[in-house]
Amino acid sequence: MKNVFLAILVSLCVCCASLGYAKNYYDRSDVKAFIKRMVKQHDFDKAYLKNLFKNAEVQTSVLDAIRTPAERKKKWFEYRPIFLTDARIKGGIEYWQEHRQILQQVEQEFGVPAEIIVAVIGVETYYGRLTGKHPVFDSLVTLGFDYPKRSKFFLSELEHYLLLCREEGFDPTALKGSYAGAMGRGQFISSSYRRYAIDYNQDGKRDLWGSEEDAIGSVANYFHEHGWKPNHVVTSSAQFNGNATQVDRSNKLKPSFTYRELNQQGFVADMPVGMQEKLSLFVLDGKDQPEYWLGHHNFYVITRYNHSEMYAMAVFQLSQEIKQHLVLNGLSENE
Repeated sequence: MKNVFLAILVSLCVCCASLGYAKNYYDRSDVKAFIKRMVKQHDFDKAYLKNLFKNAEVQTSVLDAIRTPAERKKKWFEYRPIFLTDARIKGGIEYWQEHRQILQQVEQEFGVPAEIIVAVIGVETYYGRLTGKHPVFDSLVTLGFDYPKRSKFFLSELEHYLLLCREEGFDPTALKGSYAGAMGRGQFISSSYRRYAIDYNQDGKRDLWGSEEDAIGSVANYFHEHGWKPNHVVTSSAQFNGNATQVDRSNKLKPSFTYRELNQQGFVADMPVGMQEKLSLFVLDGKDQPEYWLGHHNFYVITRYNHSEMYAMAVFQLSQEIKQHLVLNGLSENE
């Protein structure tokens, strides 16, 4: 029995070595190459980076989480109830009323509806209450060096993260976020933080944790920079009168069909749509039957925030519920 236990222990050690794990990250050749490049390209101090990587720890929980995201393992009728709850709708109403002045100002400046901004922050972090518990640096190191499937992406994000921390004066070891390294109330990954986050309150720092103005302004700026069209439709439900077995269920995010083409296949929008308008087609799994949706340009813009049609639909439907409750309760959106 003792020999069997020793054999298992040796096997585990060999397995860990094959995955690239070492006593500490700095002992790895791929990490040393990354440090060398950061020193050469961005003038980082080698000793500073060496110390960071020596103290970095493998985040096994991060590797477990990234393999089973909710958008992949859940169907729409299971995914929707996570975000379309009475509590989250109520929280959105309260958030809107508490920050109505800044939301109104941002909507006028960027053209992005307040309800969309509120819903994004509501879906991402429950209005700032749940911004993540994972150490961002360790998470990005783990995913960059020990998740080969998306190593290139996460090494790029790690590079952006170190640059972001230097630019904003953040301690790389102090920030917490999602398992994938998203940060703040709006959950910006490092590259998006550097490119789209703004110092809306003009205090000299882009703070997506502590500044509601920066968080709201940055979400609006993200949508604005991705081409949000003010006062345009986001999505339309549709009826289908054709052969369901012939429907393309790949749910391509970018609008690529004209409504005329979809109409000829048997799809009829529940609201007026121009025959030449470019749309995407989404088939979502309802509890009893498929749901057919037409994605307009602004729906595609929401998917630029998170590349999932279910995410975009949850944001849109939450935004409409919050807005509707404000109206039904006789509360002005901007009062």
